[in-house]
Amino acid sequence: MDVLVATDGSKHGGWGLNWVATLPFIKPPRVTVLHVLDIAGLRAPFLSQPVMAGTERYIQEELQRMETRCAKTLKEAKQQLAAQKLKGRVRREQGAVAPTILKRAPKRDGLLVVGSQGLDALDRFMLGSVSSNLIHHATCPVLVVKGEAAPVRRMTLAIDGSDASAQALKFILTRFQSDWSTGKGRQAPIHVSVLHVMPFVKYPGLKEANYQLLERSVERLIKAGFTAEPLCQFGRPAEEILRAAANYHADLIVMGAQGLGAVARFLLGSVSTRVVQQANCTVLVVR
Repeated sequence: MDVLVATDGSKHGGWGLNWVATLPFIKPPRVTVLHVLDIAGLRAPFLSQPVMAGTERYIQEELQRMETRCAKTLKEAKQQLAAQKLKGRVRREQGAVAPTILKRAPKRDGLLVVGSQGLDALDRFMLGSVSSNLIHHATCPVLVVKGEAAPVRRMTLAIDGSDASAQALKFILTRFQSDWSTGKGRQAPIHVSVLHVMPFVKYPGLKEANYQLLERSVERLIKAGFTAEPLCQFGRPAEEILRAAANYHADLIVMGAQGLGAVARFLLGSVSTRVVQQANCTVLVVR
């Protein structure tokens, strides 16, 4: 599988590459680490316009700072690839950050990895908007890194019967091993809490259909070697997903990017954004 890791030199960017090395992939991925220089957006401190008369010195200083940081970021990424024994390459590109990342992102069968925060207050705002942009527009699954890499022992899988949530389940079944190493050659199964959040409406047969959806998903995971349990909750999807992930100490949240219909797509699209923004653990958004 082709994996693109977008990095900006922050700790979140470095965590992204470590996550790729830690995720329980069945087959080793082919990794590209991408650092994007957005020189067109250069501006002097506290000025809303990029280049204005009298600000050239500040712009040159900022450009030099960016070039220095870029060289350091690329060097560290190469060292990380070697240390993690990942096969891949490191590349630098220039342009607007989100469009450049999307241009180089893998197709549907790949994975895009991005940090949720950047280097300082302004970068955090900008890169937060970048990760949201990538979630909405990437054609491949997007892993949004929220913390340091750790073995994936417990996952929360949010499903709703949509094609996107079916793809989220398929990603786990076809891309991930079902166990994790506990050390000394021992393995333990990864546990998946399969969550379906139902609205506060009553349609004949809806509750039963949702339970059947949960049971089928759990059965497929158990058959593949995972341990799994069904969770059915009523309430607001984003809040319930976050609550379940916290209660079950999830290392990773996996969810679809879109829902069932036009309104659901709008609502669940906002759900994935809210979950990514508010989750304490890393989130994988699949489409």
